[in-house]
Amino acid sequence: MQLPGVPPALLQCLVRAAAGRRLALVGGAVRDLLLHRVHNDPWRGLPDLDLVVEGDAAEIAAGTPPAPALAAALRRDLGPERVPLITEHGRFGTVAMELRLPEGGTWLLDLASARREHYPEPAENPVVCLGRLDDDLARRDFSVNAIALLLDADGRGVHLLDPHGGQVDLQARRLRLLHAASLRDDPTRLLRAARYAARLGFSLDSASQAQARSTLMAWPWPWRTADPADQAPPALGTRLRMELELLLEREPWRAALTALQSWGGLRLLDDALQVDHRWRLRLAWAARFGVPALPALAAVAAEPLALAERLQLPHRQHRLLAQWLTLRQRLAQLPVLPQRPSAWCELLEAPGLSPEAVALALAVGDQPRRPLLRWWCRWRFIKPLLTAADLIAAGVAPGPALGQRLRQARAERLDAPLREWFSWEGNAGPAPDP
Repeated sequence: MQLPGVPPALLQCLVRAAAGRRLALVGGAVRDLLLHRVHNDPWRGLPDLDLVVEGDAAEIAAGTPPAPALAAALRRDLGPERVPLITEHGRFGTVAMELRLPEGGTWLLDLASARREHYPEPAENPVVCLGRLDDDLARRDFSVNAIALLLDADGRGVHLLDPHGGQVDLQARRLRLLHAASLRDDPTRLLRAARYAARLGFSLDSASQAQARSTLMAWPWPWRTADPADQAPPALGTRLRMELELLLEREPWRAALTALQSWGGLRLLDDALQVDHRWRLRLAWAARFGVPALPALAAVAAEPLALAERLQLPHRQHRLLAQWLTLRQRLAQLPVLPQRPSAWCELLEAPGLSPEAVALALAVGDQPRRPLLRWWCRWRFIKPLLTAADLIAAGVAPGPALGQRLRQARAERLDAPLREWFSWEGNAGPAPDP
């Protein structure tokens, strides 16, 4: 069984470099190949090409990962010009390789040593040690991702390892968690289920849905959403953010978030998000205004900045949420809404705010919407008819007075009667709105 688009010679070289160790394709490549070849799904293109090599008994006993040795042997066999880059990650020797093919093109491969793991604490990072291929499959998320395709000397897949019944679940287009404690160990698996459900058209089986409900209701983790953000375990912090980014950037996010919410999974972020029914509109407006999706999703959390800190959002996104909250507070403190465009410009262009914060307010649905929208679309682009050079030529000395005169000239133009706007002539940006 050959992967479409993968040169057999490449896999043959890898098998030779394995030097008798068992070498297998695993994960999404095998799942998608079976969906294509056996179940007649359209080929979606090659996913990440992940391989696992099983060490011999001596290597496993000594804790010596075989993946770096395989990568080094491949480089000796093909030469550094064909294998220009080998990057090793972690103490178990996961290797990322760049291979240049004779016929042209470059392949990026991830090669891991077979290992087993257990979770000493819920939602924490697992404790890992070397193991067999069966151990490596048993640590995966769903049965459909726990199928391995062993490679022979010709680089062909000659035997399927399917100890968890993944092929049956593929036939039923079903996602089934491997273990009764899968979500307790790693709750981000529920986000991966939503991603696969949206992309592949699969459903989460009833037992896995029951596990999701019971896990989320029991909330077994020592950390809770009201606790300090920096004490959150990785699967409720950084790993959760990474899964959310993949969901929002690479998947059909409407279908994925709908599935996740139906399973109760938005509680992993915040209870308020789980009961939020405006996220579709909010994210659609965010995309229209060029606002990042993750801050727009997090904006309705009970404590948006605490959630941003827990997820370790990029600084720009964290700052955006802070600016938006500042804007919301300033709007709430207004005794009377401004009537003049210049007053709105003074408010929305004050220090501590940004155009992106106004865009987020519009995406969230903050009021008053009309002046916010007019500022975003038109008023912010309006410049005074007189330039600094004009005023200096007229005798105004450079300094604070010059800046004040420019601001006054802009305010006069913003607040001019409607008839004066019909003579507008080519300032930067869209034509101004009175």
